Amino acid sequence: MACIVQKYGGTSVGDIERIGNVARRVAETCRMGNQVAVVVSAMAGETNRLIDLVHRITPKPNMREYDVVVSTGENVTIGLLAIALESMGVPSESFTGHQVKILTDSVYSKARILSIESERLRRVLERGKVAIVAGFQGQDENGNLTTLGRGGSDLSAVAVAAALRADVCEIFTDVDGVFTTDPNICTRARKIQRISYDEMLEMASLGAKVLQTRSVEFAKKHGVKIHVRSSFSHEEGTYVLQEESQMEKVLVTSVTYNKDEAKISLCGVPDVPGVAARIFSPLAERNIVVDVIIQNISKDGYTDLTFTVPKSEIRDALEIIRPVAGELGLREIRTDEDVAKVSIIGVGMKTHAGVAAKMFRTLSDEGINIQMINTSEIKISCVIREKYTELAVRALHDAFGLEKEVSV
Repeated sequence: MACIVQKYGGTSVGDIERIGNVARRVAETCRMGNQVAVVVSAMAGETNRLIDLVHRITPKPNMREYDVVVSTGENVTIGLLAIALESMGVPSESFTGHQVKILTDSVYSKARILSIESERLRRVLERGKVAIVAGFQGQDENGNLTTLGRGGSDLSAVAVAAALRADVCEIFTDVDGVFTTDPNICTRARKIQRISYDEMLEMASLGAKVLQTRSVEFAKKHGVKIHVRSSFSHEEGTYVLQEESQMEKVLVTSVTYNKDEAKISLCGVPDVPGVAARIFSPLAERNIVVDVIIQNISKDGYTDLTFTVPKSEIRDALEIIRPVAGELGLREIRTDEDVAKVSIIGVGMKTHAGVAAKMFRTLSDEGINIQMINTSEIKISCVIREKYTELAVRALHDAFGLEKEVSV
């Protein structure tokens, strides 16, 4: 008997018919003799509807109350799925994040999981019932309801799998698995059979929307095997697991892109110790993620500093930076929201030379100028004009031959 955690996203439970399809798949997994825990999101579009209701009252709500509102969508889904399963003769029991005691910190709307109690879920599974858990939800040490941020149900599922020591965490979505790039942009994109945690983590952080970044971090830390697959077919998807030696044979695994990028340039920054900390510390305190950072060579005691933040957070970032800029006497603040980031990813980069040169040459051949560059052991990212995103993705996918199946 295997212990399996299944997670179904908003599109998989988008209406009553689809909830019925999910119930049938869960029932089938149970009939095969498995213990099954299910984590579900709100129905498609419901979270956006709830957020809109909040913002129609005020653009800057009390975030504790914001979480109270936006978390309610999952409560509807767990109840409906439990009712559907019971109607099929499959005993089930639903739980909110509060009932399961998913403990988080108190950063409302972006809470991080600290611990999760598994005993209640174990007892339900041992009695032959399906445990249905609301994704996206948690509670802090004071009992306040919290939410885990966009895609938080992925994190909930991985956390439940880790707590139960499940054999696998199946993430059901509306795609067949993880692809070498976005199939909507490149028709030659290919499904990847197996991918390492580190590669998947880079893909998620660089724009691939298949899995939430923190869910991959959590899976790597706790050794949770993830199987990304479609809720609309029974085909095998993509396994996300520990790096294997054969994976290094593949030079580049994928090409990703992210259009939610904005560039901020600070001109005339005093080139003295502590200035960078004064600029970036307030951004970190407000949980604004700074990505690519470039500092020019100092001239006459001053330099220019350019970095990127999510486009959706540029106004908050500027609100934080302007007072600091005034204190430091900066000459100018420039912004540019017409940018995007394209990246190539692969653990094989660690043992192969010439990858960066090939990427830069490919973009140059297409007449695409590179504005900023960021690298790690297994990724190279370039900030370019947003209008060239699709062209860059297709060119890089072709240049590295990602449409070809590689046996690992």
